[in-house]
Amino acid sequence: MIDVGEPFSDDAAARAWLSRAGEPELEAGLAVLNRALHSFRIVTADPYITPVGRHQLLVGRVGFGAGEQVADGLWTAASELLMKVGRRKRSAVLQPQARLAAALNGRERTLASQELTLRARLDLDQGRMREAALQLLVALDAALAELAVDPVAAALAERLDELRGRREATTAAAQAALAGPLDGGQLESVEFTLKRLEAVFRARAVANA
Repeated sequence: MIDVGEPFSDDAAARAWLSRAGEPELEAGLAVLNRALHSFRIVTADPYITPVGRHQLLVGRVGFGAGEQVADGLWTAASELLMKVGRRKRSAVLQPQARLAAALNGRERTLASQELTLRARLDLDQGRMREAALQLLVALDAALAELAVDPVAAALAERLDELRGRREATTAAAQAALAGPLDGGQLESVEFTLKRLEAVFRARAVANA
């Protein structure tokens, strides 16, 4: 990560910053990188350019150096950050593997609405609020259509009713997004509806287990 926000006044200030730097600074750097990647994706019309997450980094470092030095991948000084991995139960570790196997062999059908929901979450997390609102409406409509005929639809009945009740507000937010930035209430509505939609997919996974 290269932090080009503000230059340090001198070497002592840079080293003092480095002594305090950690995961928040790395997260901020990733946000800058992902904004650049998103812009590059748009201007090059390349759909295969994707954002980078913390868990994808082989090595995470924060450091400082002169402009040309850092551009060449060098540092005056840097610290390596190790991702903390908590101990997880065996069942929690194996569940994604089991679900992947079920999806690959056709025992658990993957839904278009799941992919659309992931795109809405990515837009929201990356601060693209208008795109998130528009994507969420498509994801919600697809989920309501697909889950209504899903084999475990009966187990999701109450959750689906709740999602149907969220459609009017989601449509309003998407319409507002076509015209410009969302207001605070619309943003809260998008965030809440997306969380409820994600909860439905988690409940579906449990029902399919």
